[in-house]
Amino acid sequence: MSLPIFLIGARGCGKTTVGEPLAQALGYAFRDTDHYLQHSTGQTVADIVAAEGWEGFRQRETDALFAVTAPETVIATGGGMVLAETNRRFMAERGHVIWLQASAHILAARLAHYPHSAQRPTLTGRPITEEMAEILDERASLYQQTAHHIIDAMQAPEQVVAQILDALSLARAS
Repeated sequence: MSLPIFLIGARGCGKTTVGEPLAQALGYAFRDTDHYLQHSTGQTVADIVAAEGWEGFRQRETDALFAVTAPETVIATGGGMVLAETNRRFMAERGHVIWLQASAHILAARLAHYPHSAQRPTLTGRPITEEMAEILDERASLYQQTAHHIIDAMQAPEQVVAQILDALSLARAS
């Protein structure tokens, strides 16, 4: 059996957008920890944060990671999944970890173009470009430390998928 593939990176980097076609290309299942969490609780991320705070949400996020992890599965993780050492170690030891890296400017533009305010509450209350720059500064070393491969996510999803397949030495013949 093949190991799971964990997609990490800041919100807006394309984990779900890339994860679905990547899973299809590999014949893997696709799971998204945020979607799993929302489905299993019947609440949005914003609702959970409002009711339980970020600490409560982060614990639920860890539980979701453990619940969806299985062989032959591509897993899109929440942007803050790497904040917990337990999660970083779990992913690094149990699968292939891919950091979808993008600049704060690109992330902010994507989030502004496809807003999901009910699902993605602001962390700082500041303008999105400033928030994304701060988040990347805060988390870049954690993404770097956890990732087995770093992929440039500032290109078309098809190109990102192809780079991941190449990085994993799983590229299929045309």
